[in-house]
Amino acid sequence: MNQPILQLASSCLECKKPKCRPGCPINTPIPQMIRLFLDGHIHEAGQLLFENNPLSLICSLVCPHEKHCEGHCILNKKGSPVSVGAIEHYISSNFIHRAAFEKPAHNGHNVAIIGSGPAGMGLAFLLALKGYGITIYDKNDKMGGVLRYGIPDFRLDKTLIDALVGHLKALGVKIRPNTTVGKNLTIEDMFRDGFNAVFIGTGVWAPKKLGIKGESLGHVHFAIEYLKNPDVHDLGEKVVVLGAGNVAMDVARTAIRKGAKEVRIMYRKGEEEMPASKHEIHCTKLDGVHFDFYRTPEEITPEGVRFTCKGEEGFESATSVLVAISQNPRDVIVSNNKGIDVDPRGLIVTDDCGRTTHEGVFASGDVVTGARTVVEAVAFSKRVAEAIEEHIAKA
Repeated sequence: MNQPILQLASSCLECKKPKCRPGCPINTPIPQMIRLFLDGHIHEAGQLLFENNPLSLICSLVCPHEKHCEGHCILNKKGSPVSVGAIEHYISSNFIHRAAFEKPAHNGHNVAIIGSGPAGMGLAFLLALKGYGITIYDKNDKMGGVLRYGIPDFRLDKTLIDALVGHLKALGVKIRPNTTVGKNLTIEDMFRDGFNAVFIGTGVWAPKKLGIKGESLGHVHFAIEYLKNPDVHDLGEKVVVLGAGNVAMDVARTAIRKGAKEVRIMYRKGEEEMPASKHEIHCTKLDGVHFDFYRTPEEITPEGVRFTCKGEEGFESATSVLVAISQNPRDVIVSNNKGIDVDPRGLIVTDDCGRTTHEGVFASGDVVTGARTVVEAVAFSKRVAEAIEEHIAKA
């Protein structure tokens, strides 16, 4: 048994009324996980985690633990909380790499899943394990969505996604890569071809614009596009990142790793108002990224960024500028399929269980909520799985 992980798990006080579990968006059974692990039942602990959250392996790495489970640990009052993320990852990794999944008998019902990000992958596991015939469609050549194309390698080893995809295939899930659902292949085609329900989990991939002069220049890049394949971008020696969320931290840290000599994050407010998690901000500082607060970008020039700071004009030179101010969903599906309502931001309108305004069509994840965390997307998909089963049973 791994001694450091054992020591971390042993720090748990086994509270009678633990706050860590209700502090988790997907209600991870943390006390039971730790007790099984300490009693030598690591496989059972992994099974418990997987059944509650099929993407536990991923969430253990990318969750903002200080906001959820670890942030609610009672040990915060005296020092450091139990390192739930590290313990969960050790157990989940052991389980995923040893588990043998087999295709269950087909229950006679089929579900189409559009998008293979956390919402789609989570739903695929939940339904495939119950015998539903699942087909996943994705516009990219590999599965994973934001997990593969929106989270840097230093935060998430992509071989872990490959392991999960392998288990999905073992369960009989069919995958259609390089397939954009919308104009040519429609939702109505899917219903025609025997699917009992259709799920949309396409995420948010349309970058928001600042709307300032210079945004179309050749040395300006949208963060979400940069993260898809950083190696094809030549950013030069000095990079300015506009934005202060977790994606801004990711692109800044990636630029440092790809050879930029100086990276600066420019934000129009103060540090205490940054939307990025404290952990991500801390890690970004450790990587040597500089922060410039109370600077509002006014124009991007070939030489850098013109800004105002407390009423005064300023200029920051840059060989490249990365725009990281959030994303919106692309509208290729809803604009070519009638009956799916969206809100003013283009997000799909659903009820609490993911039912859209189109009968038999469901949605969850970022395409419904806007950019949120992986664990929140999977938690939403658990409710959707129940709603889909209920819909099919009534049909």
